[in-house]
Amino acid sequence: MTVGVLLLLSYVLGATPTSLWVGRALHGVDLREVGSGNLGATNTFRVLGPGAATPVMVVDVLKGYLPVVLFPPLVGLEGSSWALAFGAAAILGHVFSFWVGFRGGKGVATSAGAFLALAPAPLLITVGVWAALVFTTRIVSVASITAALLLPGLVLLLPTPRQEGDALVVFTALLGAFVIWAHRANIRRLLRGEESRFVRSRPSDGAAGDTVTDDTPEQAGERP
Repeated sequence: MTVGVLLLLSYVLGATPTSLWVGRALHGVDLREVGSGNLGATNTFRVLGPGAATPVMVVDVLKGYLPVVLFPPLVGLEGSSWALAFGAAAILGHVFSFWVGFRGGKGVATSAGAFLALAPAPLLITVGVWAALVFTTRIVSVASITAALLLPGLVLLLPTPRQEGDALVVFTALLGAFVIWAHRANIRRLLRGEESRFVRSRPSDGAAGDTVTDDTPEQAGERP
């Protein structure tokens, strides 16, 4: 198996639209049409609740974790920067999924999966900060953008178990910039004071009800 094939497999794995399939198969709901319209665990939680969001979150994390851990040894590239490339391919797949017209989620959970393998200590601190901000502000985008800004500094300062060195720091900085770019519509709403707080929707008739989200229905066309 070649590096090119594994990069493609990383992308295809990342592109798996977990939330879309879970919503359709188990609840008859197309998450692109409700809540924020975003295909990620956050919108799944808002619209369908924790029972649906938990498996979506786990799978989205694994989409980033597994290529970083499993693919380099298959081509004799343990300890090389190719682990970063496999993780990046998975994240790009999640954000630009070919299954749904090259749209998808914002890459936060899949990025967390990649960094769980690449830099677990910086990731865990970042997740703690993210959770604290979600709890205190109830605005997920604020927590995600802050995490994207914080993680590169932690990777620079704290030891990591792998050997990517400076390449990992550069990768983390680029990924942080990418995650912030993916939240550009949220940033515009934050500047206007229009970003909604994280509130679970109240299902009606077994599906999604009125939802308070990061993107209101009128704003959904604004998302990347």
